[in-house]
Amino acid sequence: MTGFVVLAVTLAAGTLGGFLLRARAGAFRGRDGAMDLGEPLGERATLVQFSTAFCQPCRATRRVLAEVAGMVPGVRHVEIDAESRLDLVRAHDVMRTPTVFVLDKDGTIVKKASGQPRKADVIAALALAVDSRSQQSDGM
Repeated sequence: MTGFVVLAVTLAAGTLGGFLLRARAGAFRGRDGAMDLGEPLGERATLVQFSTAFCQPCRATRRVLAEVAGMVPGVRHVEIDAESRLDLVRAHDVMRTPTVFVLDKDGTIVKKASGQPRKADVIAALALAVDSRSQQSDGM
């Protein structure tokens, strides 16, 4: 009987953990700090994607970010190979690929998403990056 209880508790905890991970996958969360890419940033904002060579969701994320960057003037998409830039991976707590950062025009991190983000979420996070800079320049 004790074995059955342990099994039931383990299954329940595993299922709950799985649901929590799935709910957070691709969702943007606020972040502070700046990122020095060693590359030029976009005039208005930059979409930074950490990828690896054999990451299947990274390909779909690349398409979404390139499409959004093409839609919005002054926005640049930068893809970084996580295996070759371990300094950035460690500095910005990249735990899996794809991981996407939305930077404002000064390179300050506005949002971060681990996993494949939806296009609508990327656009919403990008709007925050562009709007936060325009409000500061207006004196707000």
